[in-house]
Amino acid sequence: MSTPFPFTAVVGQDDLRLALLLNAVSPAVGGVLVRGEKGTAKSTAVRALSALMPELDVVPGCRFSCDPAAPDPACPDGPHEPGASRTRAARMVELPVGASEDRLVGALDIERALAEGVKAFEPGLLADAHRGILYVDEVNLLHDHLVDLLLDAAAMGASYVEREGVSVRHAARFLLVGTMNPEEGELRPQLLDRFGLTVEVAASREPDQRVEVVRRRLAYDDDPAGFAARWADEEAAVRQRIVAARRLLPQVRLGDGALRQIAATCAAFEVDGMRADIVMARTATALAAWAGRTDVLAQDVRQAALLALPHRRRRNPFDAPGLDEDKLDETLQEFGDQQDDDPDQGPDDPDPGPDGPGGGGGQPSPEDGGPQDAGSQDADGGAGPEQGEGAGEPRPSGAGAGEQSAVRASEPFRTKVLSVPGIGQGAAGRRSRARTEHGRTTGARRPRGALTKLHLAATVQAAAPHQRARGRSGPGLVMRRDDLRQAAREGREGNLVLFVVDASGSMAARQRMSAVKGAVLSLLLDAYQRRDKVGLVTFRGTAAEVALPPTSSVDAAAARLESLPTGGRTPLAAGLLRAHEVLRVERLRDPARRALVVVVTDGRATGGPEPVALAGRAARLFAAEGVACVVVDCESGPVRLGLAGRLAGELGGTAVTLDELRADSIAGLVKDVQGNRRAA
Repeated sequence: MSTPFPFTAVVGQDDLRLALLLNAVSPAVGGVLVRGEKGTAKSTAVRALSALMPELDVVPGCRFSCDPAAPDPACPDGPHEPGASRTRAARMVELPVGASEDRLVGALDIERALAEGVKAFEPGLLADAHRGILYVDEVNLLHDHLVDLLLDAAAMGASYVEREGVSVRHAARFLLVGTMNPEEGELRPQLLDRFGLTVEVAASREPDQRVEVVRRRLAYDDDPAGFAARWADEEAAVRQRIVAARRLLPQVRLGDGALRQIAATCAAFEVDGMRADIVMARTATALAAWAGRTDVLAQDVRQAALLALPHRRRRNPFDAPGLDEDKLDETLQEFGDQQDDDPDQGPDDPDPGPDGPGGGGGQPSPEDGGPQDAGSQDADGGAGPEQGEGAGEPRPSGAGAGEQSAVRASEPFRTKVLSVPGIGQGAAGRRSRARTEHGRTTGARRPRGALTKLHLAATVQAAAPHQRARGRSGPGLVMRRDDLRQAAREGREGNLVLFVVDASGSMAARQRMSAVKGAVLSLLLDAYQRRDKVGLVTFRGTAAEVALPPTSSVDAAAARLESLPTGGRTPLAAGLLRAHEVLRVERLRDPARRALVVVVTDGRATGGPEPVALAGRAARLFAAEGVACVVVDCESGPVRLGLAGRLAGELGGTAVTLDELRADSIAGLVKDVQGNRRAA
């Protein structure tokens, strides 16, 4: 077994280490979500935590890690005799992004269950993680059906496996830790709320600290065991401090004053539900125990708010997580007058507890590489000049002197469902019909590989004609492997939604462009909710550019859209050809994911020889390949030329106006993007 990097050897990242240690002290806090750019020791710190967790007493031979003092009465390996126990280290179980449902929750031997009535159950990762740590790297890329299973287990503290009348239940209480890079997409709100705490991490911009990071990493790579031995005393001290804090935790008093501050803070920041209040209370209590105190002070409430509230304030996927610390301090002061703690301890006072990893509070300062100076993010969390076509960025060729500055998007709205026709078999999502492992049953087939979803009626029907030949004499059904039938299911898939946006002078009227951006932003929000990948191609002047290659991060697409200026001619053909090339490359990377191309334009084409004919030829490439296309017609005014409708015909798709795009439009709720082709 490889030697993990010592937890105490991690340089900086005070908030990350503190959040992990608080969960080690009090697992009831609810886990940690670590957000940040790549290469910031997220995974290293999480994996190092397992070595600091106190050892567990377990029932010998129990595959579900039952506590000898209070064994689970419904344990599949039970009932357990009292008294017997053994001690082992707490486990950290890693859930791969591509794991199957059976690997997560366990698998039943369906053949034995039907033929013999035996519950032959092989535990999954949820059973392994019970009373330990369940770590999901790149948690934002986890498939939706696995997310649903995690949500159920986290809510109930148990995992249920139900297969054709055979039921197995076992305890599954674990510390959920996830890491993610926000550039690759955001989490579903339901899963986001299940994480008790969240921290933002970024690489330090301080040269001395970066030097120390490199020095320690090289020393560890050269001699992992020797490096770990040099940090053994620090590791032992932190481990002992965790044990002491756990013992002290039941004695910590959460006074009415602290509770009032917690409630007032959650109300002031308008967080949804009551989970935030509960998490803050548990976190503040754990902070006091970690500091060696039996009273919760205002500084504990402040630190708890900084860790527990930022990810709960997002109202849509384009909101940057964060907390207004001035508003937080004002709220704490306003409701702190009635607190019965030491009046000399204010929310900004230093932690009087013992020093140690994570002793600092608040968000990392700019000197420590906090989010304030992370990369090209501006103060509002949006894309800075390095991320788009904003200030300081060279203009695309042919932009011309008529370029106008970017305008803000209008308010987003709920859009109609745009779907790809036919049945695909791409990644699970919520847009188009697809053959999936989850959904409604549409038929049966012979299993290819391991049986995962039994079609009971088809299996019985296949076995019934052979019972006499197999010598059946009792009530049981004589089964053979060839009798088993897999359920064929139909669900929904996520698509690649590629936006091709006209940013030319004909679209440049500020009020009009604001409405166009609002429509695209609405479609991006819809793509987020349906778990699509998105890409953005823009065209103006004499050229087109890929403003955003296909990605799962709709936040990045929204940021590019917000900073998009307009002006110049309308190279429609260049935009379509660039989009066609993006699709060609993406098919090589992900051939199972079907594409939906959304062209946002008024249909005009100018610049160069025969621009309209060139655009028509480019559009027919999409029609020849059967790519699903929809044109959002942005033409306005009393006299309309209908150019967008003609373009939709060339693409083999359909056209909708900005008004028709709204879900509450009288034109209907669902728009098939290739209805024209099927009618023809």
